[in-house]
Amino acid sequence: MLDAVIIVRNLVKKFGDFVANDNLSFDVYRGEIFGFLGANGAGKTTAIRILSGLLEPTSGEVIVAGFNALHQPEMIKKHIGYMCQKFSLYEDLTVKENIELYGGIYGMSDSLILERTEALLEKLNFKEYANSFISSLPLGLRQKLAFAVAVIHDPEIVFLDEPTGGVDPITRRQFWEMIYETAASGITIIVTTHYMDEAEYCDRISIMSEGRIAALDTPENLKIQYNAKTIEEVFIRIARPEKNLQASHEKH
Repeated sequence: MLDAVIIVRNLVKKFGDFVANDNLSFDVYRGEIFGFLGANGAGKTTAIRILSGLLEPTSGEVIVAGFNALHQPEMIKKHIGYMCQKFSLYEDLTVKENIELYGGIYGMSDSLILERTEALLEKLNFKEYANSFISSLPLGLRQKLAFAVAVIHDPEIVFLDEPTGGVDPITRRQFWEMIYETAASGITIIVTTHYMDEAEYCDRISIMSEGRIAALDTPENLKIQYNAKTIEEVFIRIARPEKNLQASHEKH
């Protein structure tokens, strides 16, 4: 039986009269790579913030790592990692200082921080950069480090919000290798991306449109369902129905 680490039932989030999340229901399982797709304003970032304990739901039930998002957001924060779209490391600190700082924020002991810091520098081949300021590193190296720091405390779930924005294709591929390795260790990955080829790497994807989940399945099943060759085609058919209608008229 699959082990659900995120359970969402009838989630609604309103900002005044605006409904950002409209009755969302889904589960995410342990060790799964779950993709959140959607155009800007589709509601995916709002949903991620609720799941990570940063925003209260208006109504519905949201359970993350066994904790209720409405009543126990602080407990959720202790069991997750988060890498936001805007770069999350401190540029005026060194690589080593950043790792130590985040280890402390996550409540790790000094001895464990020391142990994990050494292991992380070794794993990323970052020993030569240990005392380099973050501001001096190329973007690709910063992104890899930010991801590694987000999982340094062995969280149950890690949220990656547009993690590969602006990096070159080779670095993106290397970053996804880190994601696969992390998921294989049992950590659940929730990733938002606007790169449609990256969506193909996820175990399942949820495509949001106007605050609702318009489709949710494996990439292969969605391509079959929408008679599409790529996830980009699926996305266009869901997010821009008027274009499909226009194309249909043009054919006839």
